[in-house]
Amino acid sequence: MSHDTISTETNKEKRQLGTYLLKFGVPFVVSVGLCWLLFKNVDFGQMWHIIRTECNFYWIGLNLLLNVLAHVWRASRWKIQLDALGIKVSLWQLTLSIFGTYAVNLVFPRLGEVWRTGYISARNSASFTTVFGSMIAERLADMFTVASLLLFTFIIAGHQLSAYLSQNPEKFNMVMDLISSPVLWGGIVAVLVTVWWIFVKYPQNKVISIVRRIWSGLWEGFAVIAKMPGKGRWLLFTGLLWGSYFTALYCAFRAFPLTSEVITVYGFGALLVCFVMTSVSMGVPSNGGIGPWQWAMVFCLGFYAAGIPGLTTEYTVSFANLVMGVETLLSIILGLFTFGWIAVEKRSSKTVSIK
Repeated sequence: MSHDTISTETNKEKRQLGTYLLKFGVPFVVSVGLCWLLFKNVDFGQMWHIIRTECNFYWIGLNLLLNVLAHVWRASRWKIQLDALGIKVSLWQLTLSIFGTYAVNLVFPRLGEVWRTGYISARNSASFTTVFGSMIAERLADMFTVASLLLFTFIIAGHQLSAYLSQNPEKFNMVMDLISSPVLWGGIVAVLVTVWWIFVKYPQNKVISIVRRIWSGLWEGFAVIAKMPGKGRWLLFTGLLWGSYFTALYCAFRAFPLTSEVITVYGFGALLVCFVMTSVSMGVPSNGGIGPWQWAMVFCLGFYAAGIPGLTTEYTVSFANLVMGVETLLSIILGLFTFGWIAVEKRSSKTVSIK
């Protein structure tokens, strides 16, 4: 083997290592870093005392049940898209794929979506890119829902946010500087123009051709929403999905006296603020939202701490960590169940084929 060949392979391995570090290392560092900042001034004995004496685990049980139900609604919604593509998958298989997605994301962030696409496409001999496109469409629907909820939240709870930011001018200025930054918007425009120019200038390029083929498959899976039958049911399942998430958070708030009092004093607008901001935080690269979710929750509850005696940072950290902790445990249990079921299913199919 020549020196040039060895050098090329070494560089390729380095690039692959760099890619893996970006994909999995950054989310891990974000999760660990945020958790460290969250816990560094926390008295663990006091946190456990708050959880043990304040929490009503009946409400936590309802929270977990509603999260499982949300997975079923998500699978039901995705089934409508796949049916329209001629990919017939049982609701049970799709529900298992959702369970597995969240478990995989705990270890390999964002890889859960790829895993469920591969599982469904292989299980049903379907095009990976088409199934992946339908999954992307499903995720974009969630992004649109969160964006709509964010706008709605600013309309109904804008005065609460303004009151808080007026007491914290440095945070208000930081947010406004980011939004109005010409560097941010200029960078976005520059990236979009560059990508468009490359595609127009080099249409016959091998890499561009591959990207176009992949995009064609993705678009087929994505565009099916516009022409598929059952749009009404699809919208219904979207409402049920996000309604289950919202109600699950309501149950979590009811589990602790002081977070329950936040709803009593400030109304459902306060709950909506916490719900939307924690939903947005799930977009931060991390292992299953661990770290960003708690930070967003503690930050939002801080809006209402002045009107709720005893709603200290230690209390809100205890609340946020318990809720994220039990939901993470649920994802692990459902993931183990899913992978165990798939393993048994494969073994049974091999036994049948041998016979």
